[in-house]
Amino acid sequence: MTARIFDFLAERRPETPCLVIDLEAIEANYLELQRLLPLARIHYAVKANPAPEILARLVRLGAHFDAASLGEIDLCLAAGATPDRISFGNTIKKQRDIAAAYERGVRLFAFDSDAELDKLAEAAPGASVFCRVLMDCESTDRPLSRKFGCAPAMAAALMLRAGERGLDPRGLSFHVGSQQTSLKPWDIGVRAVARLFRRLRADGLEPRMVNLGGGFPVTYRGMPAPSLAEHAAAAMAAVTRHFGNDLPEMIVEPGRALAGNAGVIQAEVVLIARKSYTDRKRWVYLDIGRFGGLAETMDESIKYPIQTGRDGGEVGPVILAGPTCDSADILYEKAHYLMPLDLRVGDKVEILSAGAYTSSYASVGSNGFAPLKTYCI
Repeated sequence: MTARIFDFLAERRPETPCLVIDLEAIEANYLELQRLLPLARIHYAVKANPAPEILARLVRLGAHFDAASLGEIDLCLAAGATPDRISFGNTIKKQRDIAAAYERGVRLFAFDSDAELDKLAEAAPGASVFCRVLMDCESTDRPLSRKFGCAPAMAAALMLRAGERGLDPRGLSFHVGSQQTSLKPWDIGVRAVARLFRRLRADGLEPRMVNLGGGFPVTYRGMPAPSLAEHAAAAMAAVTRHFGNDLPEMIVEPGRALAGNAGVIQAEVVLIARKSYTDRKRWVYLDIGRFGGLAETMDESIKYPIQTGRDGGEVGPVILAGPTCDSADILYEKAHYLMPLDLRVGDKVEILSAGAYTSSYASVGSNGFAPLKTYCI
Protein backbone atom coordinates (compact mmCIF):
# COMPACT_ATOMS: atom_id res chain seq x y z
CA MET A 1 0.00 0.00 0.00
CA THR A 2 1.43 3.40 -0.94
CA ALA A 3 1.60 6.20 1.63
CA ARG A 4 -0.90 8.20 -0.41
CA ILE A 5 -3.47 5.38 -0.28
CA PHE A 6 -2.86 4.87 3.44
CA ASP A 7 -3.47 8.56 4.11
CA PHE A 8 -6.58 8.63 1.92
CA LEU A 9 -8.16 5.70 3.75
CA ALA A 10 -7.28 7.15 7.15
CA GLU A 11 -8.55 10.64 6.40
CA ARG A 12 -11.54 9.99 4.13
CA ARG A 13 -12.78 6.75 5.69
CA PRO A 14 -14.74 5.85 2.54
CA GLU A 15 -17.68 3.47 2.51
CA THR A 16 -16.57 -0.09 1.79
CA PRO A 17 -15.95 -1.95 -0.36
CA CYS A 18 -13.91 0.47 -2.42
CA LEU A 19 -10.84 0.47 -4.63
CA VAL A 20 -8.27 3.23 -4.25
CA ILE A 21 -5.82 3.83 -7.10
CA ASP A 22 -2.64 5.84 -6.70
CA LEU A 23 -2.12 7.59 -10.06
CA GLU A 24 1.47 8.42 -9.16
CA ALA A 25 2.15 4.69 -8.82
CA ILE A 26 0.59 4.11 -12.26
CA GLU A 27 2.89 6.76 -13.70
CA ALA A 28 5.95 5.33 -11.97
CA ASN A 29 5.18 1.84 -13.32
CA TYR A 30 4.75 3.19 -16.84
CA LEU A 31 8.01 5.14 -16.75
CA GLU A 32 9.86 2.15 -15.34
CA LEU A 33 8.63 -0.15 -18.11
CA GLN A 34 9.48 2.52 -20.67
CA ARG A 35 13.00 2.64 -19.22
CA LEU A 36 13.34 -1.15 -19.28
CA LEU A 37 12.00 -1.56 -22.84
CA PRO A 38 12.97 1.65 -24.66
CA LEU A 39 12.58 0.06 -28.11
CA ALA A 40 9.00 -1.08 -27.50
CA ARG A 41 5.82 0.94 -27.76
CA ILE A 42 3.68 0.55 -24.64
CA HIS A 43 -0.01 -0.14 -25.29
CA TYR A 44 -1.82 -0.11 -21.94
CA ALA A 45 -4.35 -2.96 -21.77
CA VAL A 46 -7.45 -0.90 -20.99
CA LYS A 47 -9.39 -3.94 -19.75
CA ALA A 48 -7.13 -4.12 -16.68
CA ASN A 49 -8.65 -0.93 -15.30
CA PRO A 50 -10.47 1.53 -17.59
CA ALA A 51 -10.85 4.35 -15.04
CA PRO A 52 -10.90 7.64 -17.00
CA GLU A 53 -8.34 9.14 -14.62
CA ILE A 54 -5.87 6.33 -15.40
CA LEU A 55 -6.37 6.74 -19.14
CA ALA A 56 -5.96 10.52 -18.96
CA ARG A 57 -2.72 10.19 -16.96
CA LEU A 58 -1.33 7.70 -19.49
CA VAL A 59 -2.37 9.88 -22.43
CA ARG A 60 -0.31 12.73 -20.95
CA LEU A 61 2.65 10.37 -20.64
CA GLY A 62 2.44 9.45 -24.33
CA ALA A 63 1.13 5.91 -23.91
CA HIS A 64 -0.68 3.91 -26.56
CA PHE A 65 -3.66 1.69 -25.78
CA ASP A 66 -4.83 -1.88 -26.39
CA ALA A 67 -8.62 -1.82 -26.56
CA ALA A 68 -10.83 -4.91 -26.34
CA SER A 69 -14.08 -3.28 -27.46
CA LEU A 70 -15.58 -0.25 -29.13
CA GLY A 71 -16.51 1.00 -25.68
CA GLU A 72 -12.86 0.97 -24.60
CA ILE A 73 -11.88 2.75 -27.81
CA ASP A 74 -14.35 5.52 -27.00
CA LEU A 75 -12.99 5.76 -23.45
CA CYS A 76 -9.47 6.25 -24.84
CA LEU A 77 -10.63 8.87 -27.31
CA ALA A 78 -12.55 10.69 -24.58
CA ALA A 79 -9.37 10.73 -22.46
CA GLY A 80 -7.50 12.47 -25.29
CA ALA A 81 -5.82 9.61 -27.12
CA THR A 82 -5.61 9.98 -30.89
CA PRO A 83 -6.80 7.03 -33.02
CA ASP A 84 -3.26 6.23 -34.17
CA ARG A 85 -2.41 5.39 -30.54
CA ILE A 86 -5.14 2.73 -30.27
CA SER A 87 -5.01 -0.91 -31.27
CA PHE A 88 -8.21 -2.96 -31.47
CA GLY A 89 -6.49 -5.97 -29.95
CA ASN A 90 -9.41 -8.35 -29.39
CA THR A 91 -9.55 -11.15 -31.97
CA ILE A 92 -13.32 -11.52 -31.46
CA LYS A 93 -15.11 -8.44 -32.83
CA LYS A 94 -18.50 -7.69 -34.35
CA GLN A 95 -18.16 -6.42 -37.90
CA ARG A 96 -20.15 -3.29 -37.08
CA ASP A 97 -17.72 -2.53 -34.24
CA ILE A 98 -14.78 -2.93 -36.60
CA ALA A 99 -16.48 -0.51 -38.99
CA ALA A 100 -17.18 1.96 -36.19
CA ALA A 101 -13.58 1.81 -34.96
CA TYR A 102 -12.34 2.32 -38.53
CA GLU A 103 -14.67 5.30 -38.90
CA ARG A 104 -13.16 6.76 -35.72
CA GLY A 105 -9.70 6.49 -37.28
CA VAL A 106 -8.35 3.27 -35.73
CA ARG A 107 -6.12 1.45 -38.21
CA LEU A 108 -4.50 -1.40 -36.25
CA PHE A 109 -6.47 -4.60 -35.65
CA ALA A 110 -5.78 -8.12 -34.33
CA PHE A 111 -7.14 -11.34 -35.81
CA ASP A 112 -6.55 -15.10 -35.62
CA SER A 113 -9.11 -16.70 -37.95
CA ASP A 114 -10.43 -16.68 -41.51
CA ALA A 115 -13.81 -15.31 -40.47
CA GLU A 116 -12.26 -12.41 -38.54
CA LEU A 117 -10.02 -11.63 -41.49
CA ASP A 118 -13.05 -11.50 -43.78
CA LYS A 119 -14.75 -9.01 -41.42
CA LEU A 120 -11.64 -6.81 -41.37
CA ALA A 121 -11.25 -6.84 -45.13
CA GLU A 122 -14.88 -5.76 -45.51
CA ALA A 123 -15.14 -3.21 -42.68
CA ALA A 124 -11.58 -1.83 -42.42
CA PRO A 125 -10.14 -1.72 -45.97
CA GLY A 126 -6.39 -1.14 -46.07
CA ALA A 127 -5.97 -1.35 -42.31
CA SER A 128 -2.88 -2.82 -40.68
CA VAL A 129 -3.46 -6.22 -39.10
CA PHE A 130 -1.49 -8.59 -36.94
CA CYS A 131 -2.17 -12.28 -36.45
CA ARG A 132 -2.06 -13.79 -32.99
CA VAL A 133 -0.09 -17.03 -32.72
CA LEU A 134 -1.16 -19.77 -30.31
CA MET A 135 0.97 -20.10 -27.17
CA ASP A 136 1.26 -22.81 -24.53
CA CYS A 137 1.19 -20.94 -21.21
CA GLU A 138 1.20 -23.68 -18.58
CA SER A 139 3.30 -21.67 -16.14
CA THR A 140 0.92 -18.71 -16.00
CA ASP A 141 -1.66 -18.13 -13.29
CA ARG A 142 -4.23 -16.93 -15.87
CA PRO A 143 -3.67 -18.91 -19.11
CA LEU A 144 -5.10 -17.58 -22.35
CA SER A 145 -3.97 -20.19 -24.86
CA ARG A 146 -7.23 -22.12 -25.17
CA LYS A 147 -9.25 -19.16 -26.39
CA PHE A 148 -6.91 -16.97 -28.45
CA GLY A 149 -4.44 -17.48 -31.25
CA CYS A 150 -3.96 -19.96 -34.06
CA ALA A 151 -1.30 -22.50 -35.00
CA PRO A 152 1.83 -21.10 -36.72
CA ALA A 153 1.04 -22.72 -40.07
CA MET A 154 -2.43 -21.21 -40.01
CA ALA A 155 -1.02 -17.82 -39.01
CA ALA A 156 1.27 -17.88 -42.04
CA ALA A 157 -1.63 -18.71 -44.36
CA LEU A 158 -3.81 -16.00 -42.80
CA MET A 159 -1.12 -13.36 -43.22
CA LEU A 160 -0.84 -14.22 -46.92
CA ARG A 161 -4.61 -13.99 -47.26
CA ALA A 162 -4.58 -10.62 -45.51
CA GLY A 163 -2.28 -9.24 -48.18
CA GLU A 164 -4.44 -10.71 -50.93
CA ARG A 165 -7.53 -9.05 -49.39
CA GLY A 166 -5.97 -5.60 -49.52
CA LEU A 167 -5.00 -5.37 -45.86
CA ASP A 168 -1.53 -4.52 -44.56
CA PRO A 169 -0.14 -7.72 -42.95
CA ARG A 170 1.93 -5.77 -40.48
CA GLY A 171 3.04 -8.46 -38.10
CA LEU A 172 2.42 -11.15 -35.54
CA SER A 173 1.58 -11.31 -31.86
CA PHE A 174 1.62 -13.76 -29.01
CA HIS A 175 0.76 -13.62 -25.32
CA VAL A 176 2.66 -15.52 -22.64
CA GLY A 177 -0.38 -15.52 -20.36
CA SER A 178 -1.57 -13.08 -17.73
CA GLN A 179 0.52 -13.08 -14.52
CA GLN A 180 3.31 -15.10 -16.09
CA THR A 181 5.65 -16.47 -13.43
CA SER A 182 8.28 -18.00 -15.72
CA LEU A 183 10.78 -16.28 -18.01
CA LYS A 184 11.00 -19.16 -20.50
CA PRO A 185 7.81 -18.38 -22.51
CA TRP A 186 9.35 -15.17 -23.87
CA ASP A 187 11.93 -17.16 -25.78
CA ILE A 188 9.34 -19.70 -26.94
CA GLY A 189 7.03 -17.00 -28.28
CA VAL A 190 9.68 -14.88 -29.94
CA ARG A 191 11.31 -17.91 -31.56
CA ALA A 192 7.96 -18.94 -33.05
CA VAL A 193 7.23 -15.53 -34.57
CA ALA A 194 10.81 -15.11 -35.82
CA ARG A 195 10.47 -18.37 -37.73
CA LEU A 196 7.19 -17.14 -39.17
CA PHE A 197 8.83 -13.86 -40.21
CA ARG A 198 11.39 -15.81 -42.25
CA ARG A 199 8.69 -17.99 -43.78
CA LEU A 200 6.53 -15.04 -44.72
CA ARG A 201 9.43 -13.14 -46.23
CA ALA A 202 10.25 -16.18 -48.34
CA ASP A 203 6.64 -16.03 -49.55
CA GLY A 204 6.97 -12.37 -50.54
CA LEU A 205 5.53 -10.57 -47.52
CA GLU A 206 7.35 -7.99 -45.41
CA PRO A 207 6.08 -8.32 -41.83
CA ARG A 208 7.65 -5.70 -39.62
CA MET A 209 5.92 -5.73 -36.21
CA VAL A 210 5.94 -8.10 -33.25
CA ASN A 211 3.38 -7.62 -30.51
CA LEU A 212 4.87 -9.24 -27.42
CA GLY A 213 1.57 -8.96 -25.54
CA GLY A 214 1.37 -8.64 -21.79
CA GLY A 215 1.89 -11.11 -18.99
CA PHE A 216 4.23 -8.97 -16.87
CA PRO A 217 3.33 -10.01 -13.31
CA VAL A 218 2.93 -8.34 -9.96
CA THR A 219 3.64 -9.94 -6.59
CA TYR A 220 0.72 -11.68 -4.95
CA ARG A 221 0.60 -14.00 -1.95
CA GLY A 222 2.85 -17.03 -2.16
CA MET A 223 5.91 -17.51 -4.31
CA PRO A 224 7.07 -14.13 -5.66
CA ALA A 225 7.20 -13.70 -9.42
CA PRO A 226 10.30 -12.56 -11.31
CA SER A 227 10.63 -8.79 -11.31
CA LEU A 228 9.50 -6.51 -14.09
CA ALA A 229 13.17 -5.89 -14.90
CA GLU A 230 13.80 -9.63 -15.24
CA HIS A 231 10.81 -10.09 -17.54
CA ALA A 232 11.78 -7.11 -19.69
CA ALA A 233 15.34 -8.38 -19.97
CA ALA A 234 14.13 -11.87 -20.92
CA ALA A 235 11.79 -10.50 -23.58
CA MET A 236 14.44 -8.24 -25.10
CA ALA A 237 17.09 -10.97 -24.97
CA ALA A 238 14.75 -13.27 -26.88
CA VAL A 239 14.13 -10.63 -29.55
CA THR A 240 17.84 -9.96 -30.10
CA ARG A 241 18.61 -13.69 -30.03
CA HIS A 242 16.09 -14.63 -32.70
CA PHE A 243 16.02 -11.48 -34.85
CA GLY A 244 19.67 -10.46 -34.62
CA ASN A 245 20.35 -6.98 -35.96
CA ASP A 246 17.11 -6.96 -37.96
CA LEU A 247 14.93 -5.91 -35.03
CA PRO A 248 11.21 -5.58 -35.72
CA GLU A 249 8.90 -2.84 -34.54
CA MET A 250 7.85 -3.93 -31.04
CA ILE A 251 4.67 -3.50 -28.98
CA VAL A 252 3.99 -4.59 -25.40
CA GLU A 253 0.54 -4.62 -23.79
CA PRO A 254 0.89 -4.35 -20.00
CA GLY A 255 -2.22 -4.05 -17.88
CA ARG A 256 -1.58 -5.74 -14.55
CA ALA A 257 2.03 -4.47 -14.50
CA LEU A 258 0.87 -0.85 -14.63
CA ALA A 259 -2.26 -0.95 -12.48
CA GLY A 260 -1.97 -3.99 -10.22
CA ASN A 261 0.25 -2.75 -7.40
CA ALA A 262 -1.18 0.78 -7.71
CA GLY A 263 -4.51 -0.19 -6.15
CA VAL A 264 -5.86 -1.38 -2.80
CA ILE A 265 -9.36 -2.61 -2.02
CA GLN A 266 -10.64 -1.82 1.45
CA ALA A 267 -13.40 -4.15 2.65
CA GLU A 268 -15.26 -4.83 5.87
CA VAL A 269 -15.75 -8.03 7.83
CA VAL A 270 -19.50 -8.73 7.74
CA LEU A 271 -19.59 -12.04 9.59
CA ILE A 272 -17.26 -14.51 11.33
CA ALA A 273 -18.73 -17.98 11.85
CA ARG A 274 -17.96 -21.67 12.23
CA LYS A 275 -19.87 -24.57 10.73
CA SER A 276 -19.72 -26.55 13.97
CA TYR A 277 -18.57 -25.93 17.57
CA THR A 278 -15.62 -28.25 16.94
CA ASP A 279 -14.60 -26.70 13.63
CA ARG A 280 -11.14 -25.14 13.87
CA LYS A 281 -11.56 -23.07 10.74
CA ARG A 282 -13.51 -19.83 10.87
CA TRP A 283 -15.49 -18.55 7.92
CA VAL A 284 -14.77 -14.85 7.38
CA TYR A 285 -17.31 -13.15 5.15
CA LEU A 286 -16.33 -9.82 3.58
CA ASP A 287 -18.52 -7.19 1.95
CA ILE A 288 -16.78 -7.93 -1.36
CA GLY A 289 -16.62 -11.27 -3.13
CA ARG A 290 -16.12 -12.93 -6.46
CA PHE A 291 -18.99 -11.00 -8.08
CA GLY A 292 -18.01 -7.65 -6.56
CA GLY A 293 -14.61 -7.45 -8.22
CA LEU A 294 -12.58 -10.44 -7.06
CA ALA A 295 -13.31 -12.63 -10.08
CA GLU A 296 -9.67 -13.63 -10.37
CA THR A 297 -10.00 -15.66 -7.17
CA MET A 298 -11.75 -18.24 -9.36
CA ASP A 299 -9.96 -21.56 -8.80
CA GLU A 300 -7.91 -19.57 -6.25
CA SER A 301 -5.51 -18.69 -9.05
CA ILE A 302 -4.78 -15.13 -7.90
CA LYS A 303 -4.04 -15.00 -4.18
CA TYR A 304 -4.20 -11.40 -3.01
CA PRO A 305 -2.16 -10.34 0.02
CA ILE A 306 -4.58 -9.27 2.78
CA GLN A 307 -3.83 -7.17 5.84
CA THR A 308 -5.88 -6.09 8.83
CA GLY A 309 -5.53 -3.58 11.64
CA ARG A 310 -5.08 -6.49 14.08
CA ASP A 311 -2.07 -8.07 12.39
CA GLY A 312 0.82 -9.06 14.64
CA GLY A 313 -1.01 -11.25 17.11
CA GLU A 314 -2.01 -14.90 17.19
CA VAL A 315 -3.63 -16.19 13.98
CA GLY A 316 -5.74 -19.12 12.87
CA PRO A 317 -6.94 -20.67 9.59
CA VAL A 318 -9.89 -19.14 7.77
CA ILE A 319 -12.06 -19.62 4.73
CA LEU A 320 -12.70 -16.29 3.02
CA ALA A 321 -16.01 -15.69 1.27
CA GLY A 322 -18.11 -12.90 -0.19
CA PRO A 323 -21.51 -11.58 0.89
CA THR A 324 -23.80 -12.83 -1.88
CA CYS A 325 -26.39 -15.61 -1.73
CA ASP A 326 -24.38 -17.70 -4.18
CA SER A 327 -22.47 -20.79 -3.06
CA ALA A 328 -19.79 -20.06 -5.66
CA ASP A 329 -18.93 -16.81 -3.88
CA ILE A 330 -16.04 -18.35 -1.93
CA LEU A 331 -12.67 -16.67 -2.38
CA TYR A 332 -10.21 -18.96 -0.63
CA GLU A 333 -10.94 -22.36 0.86
CA LYS A 334 -7.76 -24.30 0.02
CA ALA A 335 -5.11 -21.57 0.04
CA HIS A 336 -4.47 -21.72 3.81
CA TYR A 337 -5.10 -18.09 4.68
CA LEU A 338 -4.44 -17.18 8.32
CA MET A 339 -6.08 -14.22 10.03
CA PRO A 340 -5.92 -12.77 13.56
CA LEU A 341 -7.88 -14.68 16.18
CA ASP A 342 -9.13 -11.39 17.60
CA LEU A 343 -10.57 -10.27 14.24
CA ARG A 344 -14.04 -8.83 14.77
CA VAL A 345 -17.17 -8.13 12.73
CA GLY A 346 -16.91 -4.56 11.45
CA ASP A 347 -13.11 -4.60 11.15
CA LYS A 348 -11.60 -3.23 7.96
CA VAL A 349 -9.28 -5.34 5.82
CA GLU A 350 -7.10 -4.25 2.92
CA ILE A 351 -6.71 -6.39 -0.19
CA LEU A 352 -3.38 -5.43 -1.75
CA SER A 353 -2.18 -5.37 -5.38
CA ALA A 354 -5.83 -5.11 -6.44
CA GLY A 355 -5.64 -2.31 -8.99
CA ALA A 356 -6.07 -4.53 -12.05
CA TYR A 357 -8.93 -6.81 -13.09
CA THR A 358 -11.12 -5.92 -10.11
CA SER A 359 -13.37 -2.91 -10.73
CA SER A 360 -13.62 -3.89 -14.40
CA TYR A 361 -14.85 -7.36 -13.37
CA ALA A 362 -17.40 -6.19 -10.78
CA SER A 363 -21.04 -7.00 -11.51
CA VAL A 364 -23.53 -4.20 -12.07
CA GLY A 365 -25.70 -5.26 -9.15
CA SER A 366 -25.49 -8.92 -8.15
CA ASN A 367 -27.86 -9.45 -5.19
CA GLY A 368 -28.46 -5.71 -5.21
CA PHE A 369 -24.93 -4.84 -4.14
CA ALA A 370 -23.58 -1.68 -5.79
CA PRO A 371 -20.65 -1.89 -8.23
CA LEU A 372 -17.19 -1.46 -6.73
CA LYS A 373 -16.52 2.22 -6.14
CA THR A 374 -13.17 3.48 -7.40
CA TYR A 375 -11.23 6.48 -6.10
CA CYS A 376 -8.26 7.72 -8.13
CA ILE A 377 -5.94 9.93 -6.13
